Amino acid sequence: MHRRTFLILLLVLIILFNPVCSSIITATPASNNSTLYFTVLVDLNESRLFLIKNSSGKIVKEFPIAGGKYYTPSPIGTWRIYEKAKWSKGFGTRWIGLNVPWGKYGIHGTNKPLSIGSAASRGCIRMLNKDVELLFSIVPIGTLVIIYGGPYDLNFNTFRLLIPGDRGADVLEVQIRLKNIHYYEGNLNGIYDEEMKKDVIKFRRDKKLPISHEIDSQFYHALNIYPFE
Repeated sequence: MHRRTFLILLLVLIILFNPVCSSIITATPASNNSTLYFTVLVDLNESRLFLIKNSSGKIVKEFPIAGGKYYTPSPIGTWRIYEKAKWSKGFGTRWIGLNVPWGKYGIHGTNKPLSIGSAASRGCIRMLNKDVELLFSIVPIGTLVIIYGGPYDLNFNTFRLLIPGDRGADVLEVQIRLKNIHYYEGNLNGIYDEEMKKDVIKFRRDKKLPISHEIDSQFYHALNIYPFE
């Protein structure tokens, strides 16, 4: 399959089959009809950002980016732009904020252009200043932004060891799995908080795993979460 065709198909599948993301979209409606013109797709595996015209499904712009590091991953999922600002200094010339529930994440410029093309940030999507200025001028508040990067919506072919206080798409995935089997009743917010700690202990006890607050490989496997080989 042609790479660009695959990206469009991926965009459609993510929107249609991600119920958590659908709920976030419903909670943050588009601000006006202009938000329906474009969708932003960020492919962390390829370190590329694609601007897709919704009416034709065609990629109209493509930019190199830098995503999050292993221990500070980018927020995988489907979001909307909720704020825009002109910035300076370390975060480049423009800021495009995303409605991620577990922290402040967005698309912004950088004063470290050599980091583009790698996993280098604390979770935000970095762009060259000239590129983010162009994107900033095109996409309004309310625009859909899809960030994708690997199996089970995670960025790497291994899973982080999670401990209380961690945040991210991997925490959210564990919350979803635990909620589906009635171990977790908290908010699906991607934050490993105090409420989640007791549910982790209960799950470990019922599955006869060593008692710990850690979410390790044994815990992932008990939830049937495996990385691709």
